[in-house]
Amino acid sequence: MREFIVEITTTFPEAMDQSEVDSLRAAEAVRAKELTASGNLVRLWRPIGEMRSIGLWLADDEDDLHAHVLGTLPLSPWMTFNVTAVQPHPNDPGR
Repeated sequence: MREFIVEITTTFPEAMDQSEVDSLRAAEAVRAKELTASGNLVRLWRPIGEMRSIGLWLADDEDDLHAHVLGTLPLSPWMTFNVTAVQPHPNDPGR
């Protein structure tokens, strides 16, 4: 599996009903737990004071990441993804 750093920004239409937003966010939390259990979602951060996420994700390749991982997120129609494939650095202290 390859590692990807993914920056996610979610933007809802102004006219979207708050109850729909709340329902989608609850479904998103459930799906995130499922993706963690499957090994696709490794870590997830939120920059302080910002409404975006940065995560470490695993998938076979970038097509798999989009089609079978990120594309399955309930909020994906309102998300933009900035994906960077990464590999360990020779000096990575975590190696």
